[in-house]
Amino acid sequence: MAARKEPVTQAIRALRAAGVAFEGHPYTYAGGGTAEFAQQSGVDEHLVIKTLIMEDEQRRPGVVLMHGDREVATGRLAKAIGVKRMAICEPRIADKHSGYQVGGTSPFGTRTPMPVYCQRTIAELERLYINGGKRGYIISLATAELLRVLQPTLVDAMH
Repeated sequence: MAARKEPVTQAIRALRAAGVAFEGHPYTYAGGGTAEFAQQSGVDEHLVIKTLIMEDEQRRPGVVLMHGDREVATGRLAKAIGVKRMAICEPRIADKHSGYQVGGTSPFGTRTPMPVYCQRTIAELERLYINGGKRGYIISLATAELLRVLQPTLVDAMH
């Protein structure tokens, strides 16, 4: 059996440079979303972390990590990080900040350095699944490694 060719994205380069062990999980991208990967892979969607590019009222961007089966309470997030409001960026703006296409956004190796806000309960997971920087490509890694590399601010921002 031929080895499958895994994409080498900016996220993968950043992880390799940081010495992070990870496993790639290509899947059939048909519109995106954590449920799509979870269903195809037989993984609990709670372990699949979505990467959202959001901005505050000053249009300053930030990366928000949330469980795939939960939503961000934007008001709680804004209060937790000391801004008036947080809202999801338009796809074109998100792509510009991250360097990735929406549906393939990874928190690793973003074009623009941005603060990372991570739902506190994600830190309790042993291992998680997160976008590897390309639509149809998820990686799994130890949560401790994500926390080490990204140094996120832990927040309570779940609906």
